[in-house]
Amino acid sequence: MKQTAPERSSCDEAPGRVVPLVNPKRCENKGPCVEACPYDVFEIRSLTPAERGALPLLTRLKVWAHGGKQAFVVRPDECHACGLCVTACPEKAITLGKAPVA
Repeated sequence: MKQTAPERSSCDEAPGRVVPLVNPKRCENKGPCVEACPYDVFEIRSLTPAERGALPLLTRLKVWAHGGKQAFVVRPDECHACGLCVTACPEKAITLGKAPVA
């Protein structure tokens, strides 16, 4: 079930200044980040061969065991830094950081 938008006091008024960062070595495709995010910042998808190849061997095996999928930040400009994804992730694979300067 999708969470409702958190109270404004806990969010950044200007979206996209802070973005979620997913650690691919920790993500196990469980998906609570997708459900927790009221701004639809995440999606779960299969890794491309290049993404899989960039991972260490043990991480590739873990990804394979969890269906070959992981969470990806697909709409970073929509992030309001509420932190719901960080607290929802059971693997502690998500942190919030400053958005890269374009």
